[in-house]
Amino acid sequence: MINKIEFSARNLTSNAGLLLLLEHASKNGISDLIDHDLVFEHASTNKIKMNHIKTMLCGNFIGIDKLERQKLLQSDPLVNEFAISIKEPETVSRFLGNFSYKTTQMLREINFKLFRKLLRKSKLKSIPIDIDSSVVNVEGHQEWAVKGYNPKKPGNRCYNLKLAFCDEIKAYLTGYVRSGDTYTANGTAEMIKEIVAHLKDEGLEITFRMDSGYFDDAILETIESLGCTYVIKGKGYPTLVE
Repeated sequence: MINKIEFSARNLTSNAGLLLLLEHASKNGISDLIDHDLVFEHASTNKIKMNHIKTMLCGNFIGIDKLERQKLLQSDPLVNEFAISIKEPETVSRFLGNFSYKTTQMLREINFKLFRKLLRKSKLKSIPIDIDSSVVNVEGHQEWAVKGYNPKKPGNRCYNLKLAFCDEIKAYLTGYVRSGDTYTANGTAEMIKEIVAHLKDEGLEITFRMDSGYFDDAILETIESLGCTYVIKGKGYPTLVE
C-alpha cells in the first residue's frame, strides 16, 4: 500500500539547511566582515557584492556546481526571506570577473580573521592543523587546468587544491587552487609560514599533520624553525627503515 502525501502549505523549501548557514553567517558577523573588508575598485560592484556572495555560498552549501543551476534557488522562499536575489548565470559570471589577485587576498585575510575568532571562542591552547591536497576534475579547457594526477577521471584536465584546516574547531584555515600537474608538496613551506604568522599572537602550540606526499626536508625544517611540531607519514626509504 502506498500512502500519498500532499503538501498544500505555502513557503515550503527543500533547502531548509540554508537557514542554519545564513543564521550562522549573521550571528558570527561573517557577512558584516566580508562587506567591510572586501573592497572592489568600483562602487557599483561593492553595492552588489554581498548578494552575489550569499548566492554563491548558498549554492555551494547545497551542492550546486554550475552557475546555471543557481536558478534552482530563484523561487526558494527561504532564500527570498533573507533578501537574496538570485541573478542570471551571466550576471554572476560578470561579477566573478571583478576579482583580482588583490581582492582574492582580501578574502584570504578575511578567512584568517574568522578562524582566529573561532579559535578564541574555543579557548584551545594547542591545535592540530591538517594540510592536504584535493583534485578537482574539469571538462573543457579552463585556465590553468592541465592533465595531472586525476584518480576520478585519469587523463582529464584538473586542478590541484591545497587546503589547510583544523579538525578541532571544524574550520577551514586557508588554501589555494593550483595547476593540475603541480607536485603535492610545492608551496607547503610558504603556506606554513603564512599560517604561523597569522596565529603567532594566539599563544598556541601547533602540530602540523600531513601524509607522505609532504615528507620533504624544506617542510620539516620550516616547521622546526617556527617552533612547531609535526606528524608526517614518512616514506619507506631504506635508510629510514634500517
